[in-house]
Amino acid sequence: MGVIGRICLFASLVGVLTASPVQVPLQDPGSQDASVLQHLERKRTLQGRFLHITDFHPDQFYEVYSSTTDDYACHGGEGPAGIYGAETSDCDSPISLINKTMDWIGKELRDKVDFVIWTGDSARHDNDEGIPRTEKQVVGLNQLMVDKMFETFGKHNGDEGDENPNNDYVVPIVPSLGNNDILPHNIFRKGPDKWTRTYGKLWKSFIPEEQKHQFEQGGWFYVEVIPNKLAVFSLNTLYFFTSNAAADGCAIHSEPGYRQMEWLRIQLQFMRDRGMKAMLTGHVPPTRESSKTSWDETCWQKYTLWLRQYRDVIVSTHYGHFNYDHFILQDFKHIDKETRHGRMPEHETESTEDDLHAAVSANYFLELRDGWSRLPHPPKSMRWITQLEQDIAELYESEHPYLHLKAVLMDIFKSKKKKKKQKKQKRNRKEREYLKEMGGEFAERFAASFVSASVVPNLYPTLRVFEYNITGLDEHSSHHGIVPPRVSPFDEDSDVDVERSKRQKKNKFTVPKSPSKSAPPGPAYSPQTLSLVRFTQYLANLTRINNDFESLSSSSVKQSDELNSAKWKPGKHDGKPLPDKDYQPSPKKFKYEVHYDTKHDDVYRLKDLTMPNIVDLARRIGSFEGKAAVEAEADPQGCEIESAGDLVEVEKKKKHKKKHKKKKKKQKRQDEAWYTFVRRAYVETLDPKELEEEFGS
Repeated sequence: MGVIGRICLFASLVGVLTASPVQVPLQDPGSQDASVLQHLERKRTLQGRFLHITDFHPDQFYEVYSSTTDDYACHGGEGPAGIYGAETSDCDSPISLINKTMDWIGKELRDKVDFVIWTGDSARHDNDEGIPRTEKQVVGLNQLMVDKMFETFGKHNGDEGDENPNNDYVVPIVPSLGNNDILPHNIFRKGPDKWTRTYGKLWKSFIPEEQKHQFEQGGWFYVEVIPNKLAVFSLNTLYFFTSNAAADGCAIHSEPGYRQMEWLRIQLQFMRDRGMKAMLTGHVPPTRESSKTSWDETCWQKYTLWLRQYRDVIVSTHYGHFNYDHFILQDFKHIDKETRHGRMPEHETESTEDDLHAAVSANYFLELRDGWSRLPHPPKSMRWITQLEQDIAELYESEHPYLHLKAVLMDIFKSKKKKKKQKKQKRNRKEREYLKEMGGEFAERFAASFVSASVVPNLYPTLRVFEYNITGLDEHSSHHGIVPPRVSPFDEDSDVDVERSKRQKKNKFTVPKSPSKSAPPGPAYSPQTLSLVRFTQYLANLTRINNDFESLSSSSVKQSDELNSAKWKPGKHDGKPLPDKDYQPSPKKFKYEVHYDTKHDDVYRLKDLTMPNIVDLARRIGSFEGKAAVEAEADPQGCEIESAGDLVEVEKKKKHKKKHKKKKKKQKRQDEAWYTFVRRAYVETLDPKELEEEFGS
């Protein structure tokens, strides 16, 4: 691109960044009269947003000012458990937190989202031997959450008892089964069974009538949240889960994991044939690091193959379970050759899950960073646009933006002239090699999974609102109950047949067709209708809201436990002096506040959530070098000038020092992406010392 072109692009980017947002904030419903609200209820306009919320873990036995240690789990004793939860501990959520969260959602988001993704774990953990969980409790807590969803998103028009249970909510709600929504936790057997029947009844308003039979087979279904345009799939990830001893992966035909993958393949093809797009959701994310492997390898292999083959259909994937805010990449190069050809050898996958909690160690994030450090890097000829974006970011941070703009423009004018034809051909060859490594300009070698942090305050309570492109979707029609293709029910295989199947070294399966060569890249890869634009992360700062310990001096605060220590975490307030015996809670106003949004954030700066931008963020996070790497290239020491040769040497050292200073500034900016990623993963609960000690090397 020529100099003039680069200047024009720079100016246009500055204009975009300084312009008003395209989406105008919605009008407060309280300011509208009843007739207008009734009209809105009859015909709801798409807002281009959806809510992802996960891991409530309500606990009816939670006691305020109880002990957060593992002996009590906030069920007794005396301790720092606050009125809305014991943040950073392993205690579950008090009902007060559930009520306040749903009240806030009802007030702030009810009329601003098009659908809700609710990815499981709506019962407390089995973390107190004195109060073991029962089926009645597990079902009762899930019923509580269904009731809360109805209070928040229900129509309340009096027709809840009619013959159509799918017409009771103002927006579609798509729930998923979590590993703590069953008893015993983690163990989910082949359906139909009592749990699929129980949740089939409990979620009757969420599961489309034509899919209830399929749900009873194994707890999976989908909802056309925008009829004939977009479907959200609820996967039963417990059949993929390494901690589920009742399931054995996705290779053997008699296994429920295999059946679910077949169902998913058939339905995604159904979406493609109808010109629809799909989002995949579930509870347990498909992590595949040595410190945290959550899915059986055979399930990961098939799932990732499906993502590759249906990349023209799948918009995005969303999970919960871990309580940490982050994302992961699926690299299609890791799909085995045999898997690509429809043969699935059995794999041994060792579970790395905690018996009760989904906590991860610092090693998990370090392994993510290490993997991302090996992502392909664009050649210098393709990096100028990244440098331009960094210049724009610095422009807004500068005390003298116009002088900074002038300096940037001067740098562009001073840039070297175009190289000769031979060097240009070499540059183009490097660009082609890079694009081949990336799967083309749209990074079609990868897929991404968004993993949201939780409501349960193991860190701070969080929730997430995505924005997506609704161009051309203003008018959407009803699908009139289109019946999806069915997968045959589980066969009652004899023991001999099962044993014969297990002895097979290679289990054959149907490989889905790739997108047509003439098909454009899907919405996960190129900005278009239904592509994700950004997400806004919200958190509730319980330390401030509970208002119990903010006034304590730092000298009285016990240092929090190491990130990789005991399984049970008593939280950052453990050991602090208790309030007086007659002390009554005096919380501040409960609210969720914006933590960050991916588009306007100073560090992430994502134009949208398509794959090239996600991979670029991962690459920046993986570019961390830390202090040691920067200090290794120490500044040259000065020396006395005794000759003309010494003078030349001093000048060289000055230039080296200037270059080193510039490199150090650039590396500091790159390191900031890593530190920001980790801080947000832990929802700002790490102090700077912990952050540096655990993640600074």
